[in-house]
Amino acid sequence: MKFQQYNDQDLIKLYLSGDESVLEELLKRHKSKIYTSIYLLVKDQYLAEDIFQDTFIKVINTLRSGRYNEEGKFLPWVMRIAHNLVIDFFRKEKRAPIITSADGTDVLNLLQVFEESAEERMLREQTHADLRAMIQQLPDDQKEVLIMRHYGDLSFKEIADLTGVSINTALGRMRYALSNLRKMMKVKEVS
Repeated sequence: MKFQQYNDQDLIKLYLSGDESVLEELLKRHKSKIYTSIYLLVKDQYLAEDIFQDTFIKVINTLRSGRYNEEGKFLPWVMRIAHNLVIDFFRKEKRAPIITSADGTDVLNLLQVFEESAEERMLREQTHADLRAMIQQLPDDQKEVLIMRHYGDLSFKEIADLTGVSINTALGRMRYALSNLRKMMKVKEVS
């Protein structure tokens, strides 16, 4: 049975009525966005996979227990669970996220369609390193919104839901983050 024509809420109803195969469709629909947002915060592939699995275990347990009541808001609800698990991890580890992966790959590196010279590559790598360093200097709430928006590709509504603040607060944090980055860039240009 194909489930593409069903929305998330319909799939959840099917799951609750005993059709466990719909979980695969829910996973397929949302895995990329959920996993990416976790990975961009923890910067470790294996840890992101563990937290992703823990997220879906929690989702399944909540659905089975009959405690799910987020009418029509499945993805933001799952993202909030994932976000809370990431926060729990950092509380346990007492460390801040960084912008590189476990193997040192730069998350900021974009696929280059053109051949770049060694000088251009060095300049790009230095620029990304400078930007990463500046992002790390931002207050945690600003850094979090910036990462979720630009690297997790989340909407401000999703960010607001995940962080438990209003959309205006999320927008304000992003505005301050960008303003602070501009100020740091100007200081760097002068020095």
